[in-house]
Amino acid sequence: MDARAAAATITQHTSEALERAGLDAVVDDVTVQEAGRRRLVRVLLARDVSTIPSEDTTSPVEPLSLDEVSEATTVVSSALDGCAVMGERAYTLEVSSAGIDRPLTAPDHFRRNVGRLLTVVRTDGTTHTSRLTAAGPDQIRLEELDHPVPLSEVTRAQVQIEFTRPDGKDA
Repeated sequence: MDARAAAATITQHTSEALERAGLDAVVDDVTVQEAGRRRLVRVLLARDVSTIPSEDTTSPVEPLSLDEVSEATTVVSSALDGCAVMGERAYTLEVSSAGIDRPLTAPDHFRRNVGRLLTVVRTDGTTHTSRLTAAGPDQIRLEELDHPVPLSEVTRAQVQIEFTRPDGKDA
């Protein structure tokens, strides 16, 4: 089984296991790569935003805590041990949440980052560094703009590190 097919199978099995365990986490990305005699399996998790009402585009979403990631790691590890996708060959499992250096590429990525400072590059070449005030399935709102930005016009978006946030929380 190639790495792409293995990642898809792992995503399916771990997603189902997280749901059965009742965790408020979803699989955001899975990569499988060769690392000598072993394989390295990286599973990135994120807070599940599917239960947020669709009309709520502005409430902040708390990131996963270390305890939640730890609990999810146990669930993910058991799910992988219970299926044959990894075969007999040894592998190393890494489970974490996506770091703030990861580009925002999907509507859920934006939704999880409402309230944070972003740098957004648009298709017309303009760049905005502004606070994300709302994120829906098709568009986002930035504090500095008086109109929404369609996601189809966003070529790149990245969360910016803030050492002092206006709400008093650390980034």
